[in-house]
Amino acid sequence: MTNEEILAGLKEVIGMVKPKLDMSNVNMETSLLNDLGIDSLSMLLMSLAIENKFGFQFSTQAPFEKVGDVVNYIAAAINK
Repeated sequence: MTNEEILAGLKEVIGMVKPKLDMSNVNMETSLLNDLGIDSLSMLLMSLAIENKFGFQFSTQAPFEKVGDVVNYIAAAINK
């Protein structure tokens, strides 16, 4: 799975967790906290949705700051 495909899937997940956000401007450099308002509860909900969408156990322990950090984490987990 490419990073572009993972990003598209992650945008779907973020859209479910934060339905009022405009996903058209979300990219690898988008800040989870500052740009998207992803707090600890939102991150927990995102992690559950990521597990369902991508089929692996997601850890919220990693220091995710940007969307790209999450994309790279997912890529490393599913492209082993």
